[in-house]
Amino acid sequence: MIDLTAAPFSLGADDAAWVSSTLTGMSDEQKLGQLFCLITYTNDPGYLNYLTRGLHVGGVMLRTMEIDEAAAAVTTLQQCADVPLLISANLEGGADQTLIGATHVGSNMALGATGSTDRIREAAEVIGREARAVGINWAFTPVSDIDLNFRNPITNTRTFGADAQAVAAATTAYVEALQAQGVAASVKHFPGDGVDERDQHLLASVNTMGVDEWEASFGEVYRAGIEAGTKTVMVGHIMLPEYSRALRPGIADADIMPGIVAPELLNDLLRKRLGFNGLIVSDSTTMAGMATVLPRRDAVPRVIAAGCDMFLFTKNLEEDFAFMREGLANGVITPQRLDEAVTRILALKASLGLHTSDNLPLADAAERIATADAARVAETVAAESITLVKEEPGVLPISAERYPRVMVYDLEQGENDFGNGGKAGTIDRFVTMLEEAGHQVDRFVPGGGWEGLAAPTSDITENYDLIVYVANMATKSNQTVVRIEWASPMGANVPAYVPTVPTVFVSLENPYHLLDVPRVRTYINAYGSSPAVLDAVLAALQGATEFTGTSPVDAFCGRWDTRL
Repeated sequence: MIDLTAAPFSLGADDAAWVSSTLTGMSDEQKLGQLFCLITYTNDPGYLNYLTRGLHVGGVMLRTMEIDEAAAAVTTLQQCADVPLLISANLEGGADQTLIGATHVGSNMALGATGSTDRIREAAEVIGREARAVGINWAFTPVSDIDLNFRNPITNTRTFGADAQAVAAATTAYVEALQAQGVAASVKHFPGDGVDERDQHLLASVNTMGVDEWEASFGEVYRAGIEAGTKTVMVGHIMLPEYSRALRPGIADADIMPGIVAPELLNDLLRKRLGFNGLIVSDSTTMAGMATVLPRRDAVPRVIAAGCDMFLFTKNLEEDFAFMREGLANGVITPQRLDEAVTRILALKASLGLHTSDNLPLADAAERIATADAARVAETVAAESITLVKEEPGVLPISAERYPRVMVYDLEQGENDFGNGGKAGTIDRFVTMLEEAGHQVDRFVPGGGWEGLAAPTSDITENYDLIVYVANMATKSNQTVVRIEWASPMGANVPAYVPTVPTVFVSLENPYHLLDVPRVRTYINAYGSSPAVLDAVLAALQGATEFTGTSPVDAFCGRWDTRL
């Protein structure tokens, strides 16, 4: 039985009665609809009306929109819904991931690098305020994975770092501050990403930890999040085989499933051992981590049957609804399990007060977003997170007087899926900033030829006083690795002049680039590429501010040569 009076729902008698009466008044079709949190890229009333009155969905996630478009979408959704909706969003790093023009407060790793839980609370408060202004009431944050494998292509700066105790403390601060703004948190990605070097978007990845090791790391993080009152936990396409074997002695390897469809992980571990009483939501069910282990017809109802309360997204809307109906009809989902899941969905809504409010965006929503106070938080996070990993004595600070002629080597990619920065054109802005500071700046253009035909080294050594590498390469989903690929011919842009020309390497988005440039003697990690970060980087390079950030991960990647 579900104790609705216990944390994290903590419902009073009237609220619990609303949950009970609402559940009783629902048909099976309406209950099945509540299981789904779908997605919208539009504020089209016809589509939104179909989701609410046609499919009776329990929640809708907003993709990136203008602020007024998001407000219009939320208004239509809540006015059409018979049962108030959970309005969710990815808000990693800031509400700007969903609301164009909102504040980017900084990646989780930037927050971790400040070493301050006060900064984490301030950032979460800004995110919560801006989201709530347009009616978002459920954030798919914080990412509480532990970044233990520098080769992991998806965790990286999305995490608070590699130290379990620090991640646990950050998770606590974030959850408490976010939920104080009326936005439900979702600690993710249970049972824990950051161990495997593969992307769960592309396969069912593996957390290889033994039971004791997991308990002392991810277990502590999830206990911290649960104790902090997180209302929801998001489960990933991640297997935890040693724990599955401990909970199901004799289980065959082929029967070990990713968390999203693993009842021993959801019920025995998360519910019973960790004591989580809130709502369990699946990660996106469109990811290949589920598709590679089960036929979709079987997988769709098994997500709910295994212990998830809410099903995130659909691959094909009509087909997945049909698969869920079929699962109820053939007993994969029992009536009792359906009622349990819907009860928790309704209890989450009641705990947020959705049943007693119109849940509409604030009339002055636009004025509450990207405020001067929010900008101050972003600027402070940036300034306190910039990390000087290695320093060659005498190279810093830089100025136009010391280094009038600068060669910039830029390493950049396109826009990052997660909105944590990584925007194309960032290095253009940084070059402009150097020029405005009085430097004459050239950007390296690969050329020359192969053996015996390359340009003489004196073209660099005699014409430039300083070399600055700026890497703007962010991890993103469905990308298997983020490593530097050097230009032809023969790695034309590698740091070949470190012994002769003062060289500084600034990594904006990935803290692990020392692996590929181990001989660089002055190396800086910034954990983002927003305007506030660029300002903070240049101020620190110029000596106007101190480098105060502390690396939340092993930036040396466990290698001796990166420390040279």
